[in-house]
Amino acid sequence: MHILVTNDDGPPSAQSSPYISTFVRTLRAPPYNHTVSVILPHTQRSWIGKAHLVGHTLRPTYFRPRPTASDPNAGIVTSRPLPPRSQEEEWVLLDSTPASCVQVGLHHAFRARGLVDLVVSGPNYGRNTTALFALSSGTLGGALEAACAAVPAVALSFAFFDRNHDAAIIAQACAHGARVVDALWRRGGWAAPGPLGSVSRAEAEAEAAGEGGRWAGARAGAGAGAGVGAVQLYSVNVPLVDGVGQRRTLWTSVLANTWKPASSCFQEIEVPAEEDEDAEEGEHEIREGTDGGSSEMVPGPAPQGDVEEAKGRPRLMHKHYKWAPKFADVYESVEKSEPGNDGWVVKERCTSVTPLMANFMHVPGFEGELEL
Repeated sequence: MHILVTNDDGPPSAQSSPYISTFVRTLRAPPYNHTVSVILPHTQRSWIGKAHLVGHTLRPTYFRPRPTASDPNAGIVTSRPLPPRSQEEEWVLLDSTPASCVQVGLHHAFRARGLVDLVVSGPNYGRNTTALFALSSGTLGGALEAACAAVPAVALSFAFFDRNHDAAIIAQACAHGARVVDALWRRGGWAAPGPLGSVSRAEAEAEAAGEGGRWAGARAGAGAGAGVGAVQLYSVNVPLVDGVGQRRTLWTSVLANTWKPASSCFQEIEVPAEEDEDAEEGEHEIREGTDGGSSEMVPGPAPQGDVEEAKGRPRLMHKHYKWAPKFADVYESVEKSEPGNDGWVVKERCTSVTPLMANFMHVPGFEGELEL
């Protein structure tokens, strides 16, 4: 099988992307022996969802893995790919997002290797359970982009419970993750493209009747079981715990949750003058602050609060804002939830598998004209 792998954590790194190298080696090794094409963002792109960078021409660099006993993430980055005669492994690093990596990987970078059967986005450095994490996840974004391109996908995330990333436990999680991915692929029941897809349902069913192929098992939800719908992508969360392969793997739903009403995801930062003002800005402020040549300056912002009352008109305050979400809100919602959702299952140190469709499902019951 030809698998396209991307992530939102970027190139292999012990600090920010510690799982990708081991996982790719697992997919390529027996018993799977998959053809694996790897295209990653060139830097960390977490929390970016399914974004694309409009107006930005994407430029690749190339990563050649050179793992050692002391550093499984080692490798070199070059500006040009290897010559066609080379047999050395090489990945693509793209100065963009996971979703863009999927598009370029499917349609451009690896075209000579043939049709991609499955996209795996991950393994993510951390869990992507509950709606708050999943809706912003670049890992989910990569899998969603694949689904929108009519390609089956799995978003794979590793949930850690401490920062002691033992190599043996990572290897176990990669082995279990690969096993889950393989089981989901063999299970079938993938949603074939609809009328707007590049492959008609009739063509998908005809291909499924043959040996293998991207849509093998797609017709009639083959292997899905009675009353079970077709799936475009799965979100899989594997706990980083010893013996994970012997723990249960459970079907789950996504826990619906929100940040607390007064809980901002950003922290206010005071702006040092020398950090935020260049000479041109300073001159502009001086000119804007004078009145008809008078040397008297217009009063500046008050030192505290969000706004200053000046002659009855609220004034904006100039501050910086640092991303600092309160993860305690997420974990509290999991603790208060009923068993069976993705957050609860991972909390219990089991693997969650959530079947998804790539759409914003409407709320039923709203029909006819809206009375204004």
